[in-house]
Amino acid sequence: MRFGRWNWRPRLIDPLSGPNETQTCPTPNDIQHDTAAHCIHQRGAMIPVTEFRQFSEQQPAFRVLKPWWDVFTDYLSVVMLMIGVFGCTLQVMQDKIICLPQRTAASNQTAALPNRTEPEDVSLLAYQEMTGLKTDLDLQQYSFINQMCYEKALHWYAKYFPYLVLIHTVIFMVCSNFWFKFPGSSSKIEHFISILGKCFDSPWTTRALSEVSGENPEEKDHQKLSASRCSISVAPEEKVTLEKTQSLRSIPEKIVVDKPTASAMDKKEGEQAKALFEKVKKFRLHVEEGDILYIMYVRQTVVKVFKFLLILAYNSILVSEVQITVKCHVDIQDMTGYEDFSCNHTMAHLFSKLSYCYLCFVAVYGLTSLYTSYWLFYRSLKEYSFEYVRQETGIDDIPDVKNDFAFMLHMIDQYDPLYSKRFAVFLSEVSENKLKQLNLNHEWTAEKLRQRLVTNAHNRLELQLFMLSGLPDTIFEVTELQSLKLEILYNVTMPASVSKLEDLQELSLYQCCLKLHTTATSFLKENLKVLRVKFDDSRELPGWLYGLRSLEELYLTGSLSSDVSKNVVLESLRELKCLKALTLKSNLAKIPQSIVDVSSHLLRLYLYNDGTRLVMLNNLKKMVNLTELELVRCDLERIPHAIFSLSNLQGLDLKENNLRSVEEIVSFQHLRKLTCLKLWYNSITYIPEHIKKLGSLERLYFSHNKIEVLPSHLFLCNKLRCLDLSNNDIRFIPPEIGVLQSLLYFSVNCNKIENLPDELFFCKKLKTLKLGNNALSLLSPKVAYLALLAHLELKGNHFEALPAELGGCRALKRSGLQVEDTLFETLPSEVRAQMKTE
Repeated sequence: MRFGRWNWRPRLIDPLSGPNETQTCPTPNDIQHDTAAHCIHQRGAMIPVTEFRQFSEQQPAFRVLKPWWDVFTDYLSVVMLMIGVFGCTLQVMQDKIICLPQRTAASNQTAALPNRTEPEDVSLLAYQEMTGLKTDLDLQQYSFINQMCYEKALHWYAKYFPYLVLIHTVIFMVCSNFWFKFPGSSSKIEHFISILGKCFDSPWTTRALSEVSGENPEEKDHQKLSASRCSISVAPEEKVTLEKTQSLRSIPEKIVVDKPTASAMDKKEGEQAKALFEKVKKFRLHVEEGDILYIMYVRQTVVKVFKFLLILAYNSILVSEVQITVKCHVDIQDMTGYEDFSCNHTMAHLFSKLSYCYLCFVAVYGLTSLYTSYWLFYRSLKEYSFEYVRQETGIDDIPDVKNDFAFMLHMIDQYDPLYSKRFAVFLSEVSENKLKQLNLNHEWTAEKLRQRLVTNAHNRLELQLFMLSGLPDTIFEVTELQSLKLEILYNVTMPASVSKLEDLQELSLYQCCLKLHTTATSFLKENLKVLRVKFDDSRELPGWLYGLRSLEELYLTGSLSSDVSKNVVLESLRELKCLKALTLKSNLAKIPQSIVDVSSHLLRLYLYNDGTRLVMLNNLKKMVNLTELELVRCDLERIPHAIFSLSNLQGLDLKENNLRSVEEIVSFQHLRKLTCLKLWYNSITYIPEHIKKLGSLERLYFSHNKIEVLPSHLFLCNKLRCLDLSNNDIRFIPPEIGVLQSLLYFSVNCNKIENLPDELFFCKKLKTLKLGNNALSLLSPKVAYLALLAHLELKGNHFEALPAELGGCRALKRSGLQVEDTLFETLPSEVRAQMKTE
């Protein structure tokens, strides 16, 4: 009997009728079965491998983090996936099992025929069964038996092998790419890939690798010139040989990247590179804190290894269960007349071959995963050293990294080490400083710097730079510069180009950490005359300042240690052999010995304390060459006696101390050269009469004290040219003031004076007279005697009118007359017109 499923319609045998009575019409079940199979066939043919792409799909940019073993296992996963899909498709499309009854049923048929017991009759019956004359099974019964035997007799591995392959392969795919999808790791990876691509493509990367690699531009030009000369004398054949043998490493540094190309980066690209440096810094701080990427990759590798061992174990044992012939015993004899069947597993041979093939691929996959495990556990992947990059590029300050940052760089090296090399440029402070320098040069051109030049109080052309990221190279093109003032600039290096500023004599550093090139140090040693340094900590003081042998003026402003023995910084001042003026604005408790050591050539000493009491001033006696001395805010209650030994002293300033009495002033008579005495901003209540002995005084400042009475002996200092008595409690000016015929400046602002003596106007050399904020109600017409008067202050008094004699002060103009507008209008019109004309 010939069996088929799709191309024939079997005869249906009725048990009650004879074997010759057949029914050839297909049953509804038969039609439904064919239709369903056709639909399954169509569906099976429409299952492509690309439907499973979502399990392994990741962004194309992520390929840089996939080492060769991940790429290889991805291909293996695709092959195993095809095996699973192919097996599943066959499982759906083809008949799974075909069963036939066994011949053991012949004995039952012989018993049913008593007249045919001879052997030849049995043979005839068997022949009749084999020719299909009577089977007692129709199509539905065969289908039922096939299904029953498939579920009960067929081994589960033979049934579900393709689905197991599919499931295992999907798990492998998910494990291989899980760290790209996990929220805690994917965000870091995406950020890193984004920065990496920008760093790789940035024009600054190429420029940094060519220019910051330790070769000076002059050396490069010399090498290019030498190479061009050599190329003329070399034969063409030899030149070709040289080009072939030249190493790849030397090509980008000496031939490919020439200077014009490296300089082609515009301002916009520089700003983009600057932003990249900031991103890399922040990303490094964020990623180096943890190791979630490393942990996720280790976990997924461990899962793959465990999965490989599991698959290899149970598949090796169960692959033998895939058999072509299956014995089936089903207790349905009442329904079909048979209970033992012999079944054919139609796909057993193919599934057996596929299973062995699948085991081979799994074995290769597992060995690759074991190698990955070895790479993970036997290498320090949480630390990454740029030693090779530092040696190759010459950028020595590229820092080593750790944790997830290091792990990603190790992964990138498996893809292409060039990525790490170009990325390392943005970890270097040298490279960053070079970029900042280029941006500064773009922003601060020589023309723009020249526009900012001003003339300072010392009549020098000065340029001030405030809060810049560095020192523009273009500043050295402004060769007329005489004074350079740098304020709030950090980690700045003065290059050798400073030697172009031949007129530079003054340098001011206000909270600016400046380092010098060796050539720059030599230049400043010979040329710098004035140095001003403002610092927060004594450690910020530059060490090179003590080697400025031509330095004449030094100004130091900042906090020093209260313990003089620890002021090691000041101990080096004794090396400044040409120092003439020293200014210290700090918190000293006593004068350091190093200052005394330079006293042999020190002429001017200015000590500005923050209110800290200055004690032990006896060493001032050794500074015999001092001509000017200022002790400001030193909490002095008496004039130090050591000062009276300074025979060359010409000016003394004791501003903002705690002086109440100045009886010691009599000792100043021994200082024959003293011409300026400033005792302002103290608590002095009176001026001793023996001040008359200071016959050499030319300038005297008693302002901002508590003086009530002016002694007549004060005006015996007939050489006085400047007398400041403002901000006191004075009520009366003695007529002896007329003795001061050399007086040029006289100020009694903010006192309680009600009348002015006529003798005041006999001081015909007066140019400045300040009488503001007093109780004056009348200005004498004798003011006309002051023909040289150029500045007159009268505000804050009780004047009702101004005398017309003010017109006699020919040098007095409206800008020099400080008076209320209404009071100015009381002057005659011709006087007002005269003052308004400049």
